[in-house]
Amino acid sequence: MSEFDFRPTLDAPDDDPHLWLEDVEGERALAWTARQSAKTLKHFAGTQFERDRAALTAIFDRPDRIPLVTRCSQYLYNFWQDAGNPRGLWRRTTFAAYTKADPQWELLLDLDALAARDGEDWVWGGASIEPETRERAVLRLSRGGSDAVVHREFDLSSLSFVADGFNLPEAKGGISWLDPDTLLLFSALGEGMATRSGFARTVRSWKRGADSLTAPVIFEAGSDSLGVSGHLDRTAESERLWFIEGPGLFKAIGRIGDRSGPKLEINLPRDARWDVFGDWLAVKPRKPWTVGGTTHAADALIGISLSSFIAGERRFSTLFEPDERRCLQSFFWNNGKLIVAYLANLAPRFEVFTPGRQKWTRRTLDTVTAEGTVHLWSLDEEDHETNGEVLVSAQDPITPSQLLLLDLNDAPPLGAPVILKRNPESFDATGLVVTRHEAVSIDGEMIPYTQVGPANGNGDAPVHLSGYGGFGISLLPTYNSSLGKLWLERGGTCVVANIRGGGEFGTSWHDAGRREGKRLAHDDFAAVAADLVRRGITLPRRIAAEGGSNGGLLIANMLTRYPEHFGALFCTVPLIDMRRYTKLFGVSGIDEYGDPDKPEDWTFLREISAYHAATPGQPYPPILLATTKRDDRVHPGHARKMAAKLQALGYPAYFYEPSADGHSYGKDNRERAAFIALGNNFLRSAIGWQDDGIR
Repeated sequence: MSEFDFRPTLDAPDDDPHLWLEDVEGERALAWTARQSAKTLKHFAGTQFERDRAALTAIFDRPDRIPLVTRCSQYLYNFWQDAGNPRGLWRRTTFAAYTKADPQWELLLDLDALAARDGEDWVWGGASIEPETRERAVLRLSRGGSDAVVHREFDLSSLSFVADGFNLPEAKGGISWLDPDTLLLFSALGEGMATRSGFARTVRSWKRGADSLTAPVIFEAGSDSLGVSGHLDRTAESERLWFIEGPGLFKAIGRIGDRSGPKLEINLPRDARWDVFGDWLAVKPRKPWTVGGTTHAADALIGISLSSFIAGERRFSTLFEPDERRCLQSFFWNNGKLIVAYLANLAPRFEVFTPGRQKWTRRTLDTVTAEGTVHLWSLDEEDHETNGEVLVSAQDPITPSQLLLLDLNDAPPLGAPVILKRNPESFDATGLVVTRHEAVSIDGEMIPYTQVGPANGNGDAPVHLSGYGGFGISLLPTYNSSLGKLWLERGGTCVVANIRGGGEFGTSWHDAGRREGKRLAHDDFAAVAADLVRRGITLPRRIAAEGGSNGGLLIANMLTRYPEHFGALFCTVPLIDMRRYTKLFGVSGIDEYGDPDKPEDWTFLREISAYHAATPGQPYPPILLATTKRDDRVHPGHARKMAAKLQALGYPAYFYEPSADGHSYGKDNRERAAFIALGNNFLRSAIGWQDDGIR
């Protein structure tokens, strides 16, 4: 079959003329990607691109940016990348040293040196430190940035790998320490150990010195489950193991057991989110839940004693109740206290609850800023080591982030968080203003969006519009160094759309934009683009839209469904072929999108399958589709095939695929800078913004 053979229909999985491009390492496919990438670089990697790449690389490599840390015992651990260490350094310091302007770090591992020595394209995937002695860690190393990782045990005293230690070949999955000589292993490694989604379907007890492949299975789920995991709960008074099964993307089953396996299933709704600390259980139902004679609303947060619940008690304490635009975002335990984060019409709010047998006490964290985008999390890596200290990150689109420390043990009134570090300014924000607006979607729903740019436009503003709208993920406006440097500083305007499918307004907002509603999420995005024109901010030909992953599906649908709203599109690491996405992405996405093998689901999926919807003779704007060869989460085949089809139909479609990294933009700062700079140079060129005073 030639590169441009075309068959009459694309409805069936095999009626695909570009199927050969799904062969990730295929010689023919790689030759095609090389030609396409070279063509794209020839068009858009000129002098301005080189300047932009250099500017972004310098920002990403700045030595005075915040080194994010997590504490384990007396040390703060950090992974750091810069110009001299592009792959990165794993290092640690003390808290006292960290608070200084220029901390002294102890180097644990130089990943660049390791990659050179091993002859491998190593990308850091994280570390799990043994929590009892803190003498060993199991490191996760990815080849080229893929989700599948190699596990290697590391000695923190000798700073060397343990030759006969807990070492695993490449696979998806993970480990959890039981004691210095025993791991819980939940890995897809081994025959019959993977679910249909490619994740672990068993939990094994792996003793030091034993063969991982013959380690006894102490828990297993069916192959139709998404995956399983296990861990030792060190907050409990006696040894308690948790075995977690994910029947679907938004479902979990928790079982309590011991080292021989699970003994008791916790009788909670499978679609509820929950967390345990000691003898206390916090639950967030995804749907209304009637229990103990009380109906708890969807997205409420309720609490109870775990031992009482196991014994049959069902009288929960209500901790948080949502309303239409007041919704829970997250909750976590720290030193026996429950920290709750929610949005009140997109403004951040935080409360802390202390459980009690008679009553849970509540305290508002009113010393934490209620403006911009704010996140809280525990300083300590291990739950059982938390002592009330939490980290706070606060920022807005024109103010760089600050890292602060808040001590929940302070007596009321709670003192203000202490500033630990500040990120430097990356772009000139003079004259920029941040405003909130709402667009009316196709069904009358009001869709919020945040606009950042000059106070007074001329009706022809170059606009960068982005969105996501999936998996219940809230897309909140942050200080974006890349767009600030390449777009805002040069007089452009940036817009973030809070379309349905996200989590900004709770489960109902997410559900409205998934499965049959995914089309509505895309309508929302188009409505924001139209509203920018209605308000006199810009013109359709001056709107450049960008989205990645699920947001890449969004951008592909803007091409086929709303081409008249946009001047250019940048579609990154995307899903696009919704007929075959389960063959590429895996069945884990079915809860979000639907099952294309079911006729009733394909009926609505085909409406958002841009790969099938693309037809000749349409007013499609220029598009750049970019992916990476090592993307084993979504698969590069989506972007490859869409670019090939659009080009065969005669459209201005460009393609770019670097060989490194997985479901992201590069394994080091220079690669990420190149990916972003190339995409933005394409967008500016396509909307005719090359000569508008760009420096």
